[in-house]
Amino acid sequence: MDLHETAARLGVPVKDVERVHRLAGDRPSAPLPAKADAPALLDRLAVLPDDAAEVMEGWPDPGSPLWTPELRWLLDRSIALVRADVGGHEWLSPGPSLPRERGPAWRHLYVYAYLALVDVAMGYHRDHGITEDVSWASLADLGRNLAVDRRMRREGWPVMQSWLTLHSRGTIYELGRLQHQHNDAAIELHIPESGPMTPEAVDASLDEARAFFPRHFPDVRYTAFSCGSWLLDPQLLEYLPADSNIVRFQRRFELEPYEEQEGQEADVEVLRFVFRTLTTPLDELPRRTVLQRAIVDHLKAGRHWRIRRGNIPL
Repeated sequence: MDLHETAARLGVPVKDVERVHRLAGDRPSAPLPAKADAPALLDRLAVLPDDAAEVMEGWPDPGSPLWTPELRWLLDRSIALVRADVGGHEWLSPGPSLPRERGPAWRHLYVYAYLALVDVAMGYHRDHGITEDVSWASLADLGRNLAVDRRMRREGWPVMQSWLTLHSRGTIYELGRLQHQHNDAAIELHIPESGPMTPEAVDASLDEARAFFPRHFPDVRYTAFSCGSWLLDPQLLEYLPADSNIVRFQRRFELEPYEEQEGQEADVEVLRFVFRTLTTPLDELPRRTVLQRAIVDHLKAGRHWRIRRGNIPL
């Protein structure tokens, strides 16, 4: 195939297509679930009705005019690329960011890849003795991210399409209130949008993880919980009450010396997670909560937020 022509028809840089071609090679892909089974699967993955309707509208049926040869190639090779790295711990881009305004096939190509990889992920979980309730709770982050992307007027997906490859490769597990990403030594903590982050809920999640990872991944000696987030920025202490859930979460960690995080802009991440927007002017952002007012006032004062990293001994 002509990679330059494929890139031009997809509307993406040639280097991105070359990367997919190089990493996927001739490795095996995985089939999508039967279309008749897709609605039930989407429901189990917590995909809301409006998003599910779009996914079904763009389904890659044989002969569908929505699916060009280039899109079908990218879907197949993206699945192969992710499948080849099952068990990998790092963030992984499944492919280039597409011009999603072109329609549901373009908008949800990586959702179809995720659906094709559900059985692959479940097989990996079974091999490690992980129960189905944990598997489905973890994989259902798809629905949460699609809902957030809709709220963000489609601004959020380029990050999400890479984030969700962690779930497909057996790297992220949702254990109660927190998501836990395992790697060679530390268990990385992530905070999904799923209700209050009370100390009791955090304690329960950490305790569950302390038992979960040695049981299911006994060959790895985990030494700490780790987290890198704007939630650990001590500047928040200037604004939030001492008994707030965020402050109590922050105080669990021993912070590492501050280092600028390459590729991360804390101000952008704060806007993404607190307001679910990247483009709304500061003067138009809501100020309903103490946290919202703190974020806006801090930025309007010409100050910046920081991504801080901290650890909790296991």
